[in-house]
Amino acid sequence: ATTKHPVLLRRLKKLESGDTLIVWKLDRLGRSLRDLITMLDELKQRGVKFRSLTEYINTATPTGRAMWQMIGLLAELERSLISERTRAGVKAAKRRGVKFGRKRKLTPQQLDHARKLIEKGAHDRQDIAALFKVSRATLYRSLALA
Repeated sequence: ATTKHPVLLRRLKKLESGDTLIVWKLDRLGRSLRDLITMLDELKQRGVKFRSLTEYINTATPTGRAMWQMIGLLAELERSLISERTRAGVKAAKRRGVKFGRKRKLTPQQLDHARKLIEKGAHDRQDIAALFKVSRATLYRSLALA
């Protein structure tokens, strides 16, 4: 999210150890919780404190640090849940017959035709590949996969 805000990036780079980054609200600093946590962890490593006025998070206090760790745990849970839902969705889509990846260069009919031409021996494989407007490597790969 911060990559879309070059002014924010420049200002974050100027922060030094002992400085405190104060924001009105967390969502003003980053769009996703993951990006926000990454950014604030980097600032913490540099010795920069953080304070959010709306959410009452202040990493200079024990309570604020505990709150920040809780937010980190929730972000990790969110990532795990998203990953789990994505895997389940892909699995369900495959069961329904949804094809993933790009469209094949050669149709099954074209592959059958290419095999017949190879069997006849009338053309070399480079010519057959050119006939179907694909590279020789694509022809070999497609024949091997079919």
